[in-house]
Amino acid sequence: MYILMYINVMSHRYSIAEARSSLSTIIDQAEAGLEIELTRRGKPVAVVVSFLKFERLRADRPRFGDVYRSFLKKHSLDQVGLEDDFAASAREKGVGREVSL
Repeated sequence: MYILMYINVMSHRYSIAEARSSLSTIIDQAEAGLEIELTRRGKPVAVVVSFLKFERLRADRPRFGDVYRSFLKKHSLDQVGLEDDFAASAREKGVGREVSL
């Protein structure tokens, strides 16, 4: 199983030098829906995705805060079964953890 996972991951990763000679293969893989990682000296530097996926990632989406305010204008928290201070109990009120620098 680990070998299969390794092969699947490695087949979608190319060094920049490999990418130069395998561009048509990389484009075909991206077009088929795979995300292709490009590396330089073993470190990831770029990802090739299909144009359709790129457009979805780039789409202009509303911000969460705006959507939440719009939701609250249409529905009260009582209607959806939440109390006004529903998030208060989830928040950690402690000082925090000690960090050594």
